[in-house]
Amino acid sequence: MVKVTFTLDDATVAEIRRTAERLGTPQSHVVREAVAEYAARADRVSERERLRALTILENLRKAPASRAVAGVDAELRAIRAARRTGGRRSAR
Repeated sequence: MVKVTFTLDDATVAEIRRTAERLGTPQSHVVREAVAEYAARADRVSERERLRALTILENLRKAPASRAVAGVDAELRAIRAARRTGGRRSAR
């Protein structure tokens, strides 16, 4: 274990102490569990980030097309044809 020093506000320290007393565990254990739980949740997208992404997608959906459908279709056909040839590693 590594001993570290943090500066916390009084309310946070009081909450850590109350929780440790209620659970009958050391304060350091409460902090370790809280950090582990926070880290597990941090990997997921927050509600604010989710709403921001949805707003961006909705704006993109509403935006007029920047290219004609025929041009997009032609580009996709060319990409698919290039993939069927095997790329740079195949003999020509």
